[in-house]
Amino acid sequence: MMLAKLAASRSTCLSRPTGAVVVKDKQVLATGYNGSLPGQAHCCDEEQCFRRSLQWSEAEKYDMCRSAHAEANAIALASKKGMSLEGGTIYCTLEPCITCSKLIVMSGIERVVYEYPYDSPVPERDRFWKKVLASSNTEVEQLIIKEETIVYAVDFLKHDTSRRRL
Repeated sequence: MMLAKLAASRSTCLSRPTGAVVVKDKQVLATGYNGSLPGQAHCCDEEQCFRRSLQWSEAEKYDMCRSAHAEANAIALASKKGMSLEGGTIYCTLEPCITCSKLIVMSGIERVVYEYPYDSPVPERDRFWKKVLASSNTEVEQLIIKEETIVYAVDFLKHDTSRRRL
């Protein structure tokens, strides 16, 4: 999950930076973060959310967002590199939406571990994607990072990580 959080730091989304990491057989296969498609302007560079600037409703938000979600980017990267994700686990900083849930099921990922729940203003939609994952026998669990893990990570990042210790 810490790698997913680090991937989220590369996000170009102003609304909700997210990250994802796909792991299989204890190997990191792909990472992703939410951001604009290649060649498209980034919301962080324009200092405004493209979708919100159009004032589209919550129900239509996926139609007008020019970014791809972290999970979709990780799955697409693995596809570009010819890697099978079947049997893998995806660690996400945010519970996957319905679109990403479908991609996860189709890619053969068997387990989703998320940090924060996805709470949209459309609870029916949220219930539907949870049913999609459950009916596909995809394990889903929330992982709350312990405070001591955060302290360790921050302390680790503050120091020269490559300095000889012994």
